This record gives sequence, C-alpha cells and structure tokens, in this order.
Amino acid sequence: MISIAKILRVKREDVPLMYTVYFAFFVSGMMNTLIGTILPFMKSEYNMSYVLSGAVISAHQIGNFFALLISGFLPYLIGRKKSTLTLSLGFVVGFLLMTLTGNPLFLLFAFLLTGIGRGTMSNITNVVMSDIAENKTASLNLLHASFAIGAFLAPFLAILSTSVFGVHWRISLWTVVFLEIIAMVSFSRSTLSGKSIEKKKDEATGFYRSRTYWLNTAILFFYLCNEASIMGWLVTYFTDSGILSPSLAQITSSALWIFILIGRLLCASLSIKLDKNFLLVLLGFFQIVFFFLMVSSRNYGLIYMSIFGFGLAMSGTYPTVLATMNPKYNASTIAVGTTIATATLGAISMPIIVGSVAQEIGIAGGLATISIALLCMFALILFKFISGKKTLKNV
Repeated sequence: MISIAKILRVKREDVPLMYTVYFAFFVSGMMNTLIGTILPFMKSEYNMSYVLSGAVISAHQIGNFFALLISGFLPYLIGRKKSTLTLSLGFVVGFLLMTLTGNPLFLLFAFLLTGIGRGTMSNITNVVMSDIAENKTASLNLLHASFAIGAFLAPFLAILSTSVFGVHWRISLWTVVFLEIIAMVSFSRSTLSGKSIEKKKDEATGFYRSRTYWLNTAILFFYLCNEASIMGWLVTYFTDSGILSPSLAQITSSALWIFILIGRLLCASLSIKLDKNFLLVLLGFFQIVFFFLMVSSRNYGLIYMSIFGFGLAMSGTYPTVLATMNPKYNASTIAVGTTIATATLGAISMPIIVGSVAQEIGIAGGLATISIALLCMFALILFKFISGKKTLKNV
C-alpha cells in the first residue's frame, strides 16, 4: 500500500511534521466552525446583546488580520517553530478565557486571541506543506480537505456537549483546546526550523497601480463580508428566529462545510472547461439566489437545499478570483498579502454591522444586510466579466 508521504513525495525525516501539519489544520477547522455553533449558548448564558455578539466575531477576524501581519515577519526574527508555538497560544488562552468569564472586554480579547491562533495556523501550515512536499497541488488540496473535515465535525462535538451532557458548551471548547495542545507539542518535537529565516527579495512591483488588481481585491473584500457573517451568524439566526431547533441549527454549519468541500472539487473541474470570469458570474448569481431562498424559507427541506446550493456557490469564489489575477502578482508575497489583508477588513466590519442591525430590528433584519454585500460583490464580478470581454475583443 502506497503511503501518503510517497504520493506527496515528502522526505522520510519530514513525515512526522507532515502529519502534525495536517492534524493542526484539522483542529483549526474545528475551532473555526465551533465559534459560530457555540455563540448562541454563550449569548444566552452571558446575556450578550446582538451588538456584542457581532463584535466578538469581528474581534476574531481582527485577530486573524493581525496574524497575517505578525506571522509574516516573525519567522524571520525567531524562526518558524518559536513563532508558531508563541502565536498558537492565542488559540488555547482565548478558548479557555471564553469558558471562564462573560465580561465583554475579556470576551473581545478572547476572540481576538483565537483569531491570532487561527491566522497563524493557516499561514504556517500552508507554507510548511509547500516546502516539504514536492507534489504541492495534492498536498495543499489534502491540507484544505483536513480543515474542512474538522469544520464538519465541530458542530457534532457541540451537539454532543449540549444535547447529551446538557447545556455544557464548555466541554466542546475544552476538547478542542486539548487537541490544540497535542498539535503544539508535536510541532515542538518536529523538524520545523527553529532558526530565523533569510528574507527573500520580492520582485513584483507596480501592483498598486493596477485597476484589475484592486477590482479583484474589492471582490474578495465583499466575499469575506459574506463568508465571515454567514459562518458567524447562521446558527444564531436559525436558533433565535425559532426556525430550527438548536441541534438542527448546529448541523447547518456541518452541512455548509461539506457542500463547500464538494464545491471546491467541482469548481476545480469546471475551471478547466469554463472561462474563469464566467464561472465567477455563475457562482455570484447562485449565491444571491440561494441566500434569499435560505433566509426566506421555513421549510426544512428548502432550507437545507438552499444551504447546499449556497455552499457550492460560495466555495469556488475565493480561489477562482485569485486564479484570475496576474500571475506576477500571485507570485508576490507583498501583492498577495496586501490583497488578503485588505479583503480581511470586510470580514472584520460586516459581522458587527449585522449585529448592530439585529439589535435594532431583529436577527432576521440583521442577516438580511448581508444581501447588500452579496449584491455589491456580484456587481463587481459582472463588471470584471464585461471588462474582460472588451479587452479580448480589442486584442
């Protein structure tokens, strides 16, 4: 039987590190989804307002934003191993702090720390797998599949801790903290470099003058507005509106991640056969259609069908936009970093907007504001498609 290491062409001494990386990203996926699934229980026990609930989701995204900046240069100072272990502590401390207090300031700080831990893990795992595996395409696809599996399983862990053991949502957080500690111990004993990294010169210049570069960045900005808000608020919406029971509402997160995983595989296949800009138009259109169906329906079958369609449509947007960017910019750490950092501002701002509106007119009205970001994203995608057609015609 051929091992995964042989398929990915990973050196024997790096095989333990490979499994550590996959396990760490699996745990990161669990943490990512668990935040949205346990938020209704925290909101109820700590008497959190919709504004505070939105603020903590935004705080998590702010932490993720900081991690993109910090984890980008810290390895050059203290090495990958020390920077990974140091920043990943935010994951552990943040989750533990959530279980100890409902103080708003401490909760905001806790969610900020979890964002730093999540962003660091995302950064380091992608970089390390690209370094140690010769078959980079397969290794990164498998890496993101491990994240999706963790994201899929997390709601069931929440259901187990809240339905079987009563409303003990803390058990699910403690379980994930335990798994993260195992990942950190494994990293500390791995072949991950402990030396500072020599910084390479970035050759890409002039990206900030490119209109198409900023158009793609704007599309990703509104996409992350949608993704962060839906991932953070969907379970709360179905629970507080009484449309679904808490258990069924938590399963929506698992369903969404399964459909996202399927959608990524489907879009990878379609991108070979279809024009990528046209594929983006289809993805944007179906996101709008299935989102409105999801928030307007009261039928269980239609709700899950709309989640299925929305997950499929949402899954391919981010990678397809990046794939249509100038290859010179995709190869630039500065250009890609600027794109991701700018787009992440959308993930920071939108959840608190949803919470503020929900505080005034109810959770249904709050979630409905996501449609504005969806429509803005689709308008930009259409402009990108039409502009691309005109450019080809002129050529």
